[in-house]
Amino acid sequence: MIEQGQKLPAGTLGELKESGMVTHEVGELFAGKKVVLFAVPGAFTPTCSEAHLPGFVVLADQLKAKGVDLIACLSVNDAFVMKAWGHAQNADELMMLADGDASFTKALGLEMDTAGFGGVRSQRYAMIVDNGVVTTLNVEAPKSFEVSTADAILEAL
Repeated sequence: MIEQGQKLPAGTLGELKESGMVTHEVGELFAGKKVVLFAVPGAFTPTCSEAHLPGFVVLADQLKAKGVDLIACLSVNDAFVMKAWGHAQNADELMMLADGDASFTKALGLEMDTAGFGGVRSQRYAMIVDNGVVTTLNVEAPKSFEVSTADAILEAL
């Protein structure tokens, strides 16, 4: 599993914008920026939709006031689902990133196998990344939602 002080692995992430599909190279996306990246097991799922994503939507301005350049939500879903979920959650200030084949999530060592529920998904976590280097990493214990909240990340900044 990736640790604080380590550089993010290479990879690509998808984002569906109004203008069409965009593929982001991780190294370029995080270069020269302070980024809050949080990941959820699945778009439109209960805790993710009722608490995790909404917390970052509500606190986006406060996070940015602390020097955050970009707030990104990641899930092992496709870019179409991530765009629809972001729209449904009024997450216009957040970047909704898709890791459709879980390759980036696996490179981080933060995957989990949910078997029949959805297969390989991301563990729930939040991290602060400064110029591509992880400075804070908060990974949730299974079935928990405490350390990766928007409030916890705001405090860490």
